[in-house]
Amino acid sequence: MIKNFHQYYVYILSNKPNGTLYIGITNDIQRRILEHKQGLIDGFTKKYGLDVLVYLEMYHNVNDAISREKQLKKWKRLWKIELIEKENPKWSDLSIEWND
Repeated sequence: MIKNFHQYYVYILSNKPNGTLYIGITNDIQRRILEHKQGLIDGFTKKYGLDVLVYLEMYHNVNDAISREKQLKKWKRLWKIELIEKENPKWSDLSIEWND
């Protein structure tokens, strides 16, 4: 029996190092980040120009991803910055390496 293979992503966007942060969840990270970069999503990310992918986690279970997103949103700002800088100290755009 073949099981369905799903991927869910919890991601953090920013506009600059130590800038405004946004935490989101998606099942198609490349599409979602492109939407943010093209300003197709009205709201917080568009208002503050949040289109730099600075942190990313992948999950196979949607409930795990939702739980993690909720957990991160409750974290203190300092903890979020430390999490980003542990994996991405230069706050590089992780989506730059993707092919269009």
